[in-house]
Amino acid sequence: MGRDVEADRYFKHHFEQFSARLEAETELLQQWFTQGGLAEEGGSIGFELEGWLISPRGEPTPLNQHFLQQVRQLDCTPELSRFNIEINSPPIPPSPRLLTELQQQLEQRWSLCQETAGRLGVGLIMIGTLPTLRTEMLTLETMSQPGRYHALNRELMRLRRGAPFQFHLHGEEQLSFYHPDVMLEAATTSLQIHLQTPFALGSATYNALLLASGPVVAVAANSPLLFGRRLWQESRIPLFEQAVAVGGLKDGGVSPMGRVTFGSGFVRSSVYELFVENREHYLPLLPAELAPDPQKMEHLSLHNGTIWRWNRPIIGFASNGQPHLRFEHRTLPAGPTPVDSVANIAFLLGLVAALTAKLVRGEVLLSFAQARDNFYGAARLGLDAHLQWQGGEQGRAGDLLPRLLPLAADGLRRMGLLEADIATYLDIIAARIATGQNGANWQLRQLTRIEQRQRDPQQAGSELVQRYFQWQESGQAVHQWEIE
Repeated sequence: MGRDVEADRYFKHHFEQFSARLEAETELLQQWFTQGGLAEEGGSIGFELEGWLISPRGEPTPLNQHFLQQVRQLDCTPELSRFNIEINSPPIPPSPRLLTELQQQLEQRWSLCQETAGRLGVGLIMIGTLPTLRTEMLTLETMSQPGRYHALNRELMRLRRGAPFQFHLHGEEQLSFYHPDVMLEAATTSLQIHLQTPFALGSATYNALLLASGPVVAVAANSPLLFGRRLWQESRIPLFEQAVAVGGLKDGGVSPMGRVTFGSGFVRSSVYELFVENREHYLPLLPAELAPDPQKMEHLSLHNGTIWRWNRPIIGFASNGQPHLRFEHRTLPAGPTPVDSVANIAFLLGLVAALTAKLVRGEVLLSFAQARDNFYGAARLGLDAHLQWQGGEQGRAGDLLPRLLPLAADGLRRMGLLEADIATYLDIIAARIATGQNGANWQLRQLTRIEQRQRDPQQAGSELVQRYFQWQESGQAVHQWEIE
């Protein structure tokens, strides 16, 4: 989905040609999987961080086109709405200082983007859902310029036969409404992690990512407020799933999996199964005319980019043209700070490395249903979620997660990372668990304090965002933020 598309309208022959080329590329991919065509190198990490442009009052400001014109020196791109931008990193190769280098990359790019935003008279904030956002702000008039977004909206609405998207969520409070277009998805911003994986470890790594998703979301939740309501700790997850809900099966029926999905099960023998599932269960959305050479995998990549798995497999290419396998982990919200973000990444990487080793040894950890329940339970209740773990161990996330920290530390050691870095970032996770204060809980506690003196909900939301922004600017990890 990172590339633009040109067509104002697609016709039957576009879909037929695209499907034929998708099938050819999927068959070629099978050869790469069975005959060893994918690289065995792994360990490189990259990220995509989405941010909000906000006014001094903390309200979203649709200036990303002006922003991007002034920040050309960075790999920044627009997001769905003109309120948002995305910061991309180059792949960071494996090294003992990987986590430190990640933080340096993130802080350097974030700082340059903040300076650019400041020259425009606005702020830049990293947060899962922005408390001052209102549904009436999410219109086609605030959609970003690239043609792919307009084409995506048009095709999703065609599949829905023009029916509006319905959102319903019951959390601490309840929210139900209809939205006429895909812009609802713009209310969600995230930190996406790209992990290049040795081909031989692909299946185990994917399954480990599924297992790690629940614990990671519980500790990293940062999206408790949506359109003025207290909902899930990570409301971004159900919001995204409902914001692009369409049928997926080729017979026109409703797929058991939406286009935003945790998946249908663990990989059994090969990650190739996921690409077959993509082709068999999901209609093409954007049948663009791309390079006819199947070796480039352009149709497979574009199709895969319109299926938003929370853990998405990607076929990438090195500078020498060698194809490789990587995974895009999409469960993390943006924020609260760069150091919190790297701590979240460290916890994720450590768990995945350790769990991958267990799976390679043939250990049975959890069923897919248990991993899925962990994920959605953590999204709903964060550190108060009920989690299940290996050997029948279960309990409240805030009580179980400290016992997973040594596992994550072991995984980071397997990656050859410095002990000092392992301690630095996992200590942040440990402190967050001990204080019970992740980004979501700080927002809820701070909002309650503000509401005790401010009865106007809109004014309360504005003050919350301003205080969040001030603490973010301080650089302190979220467990150190005070309630004022």
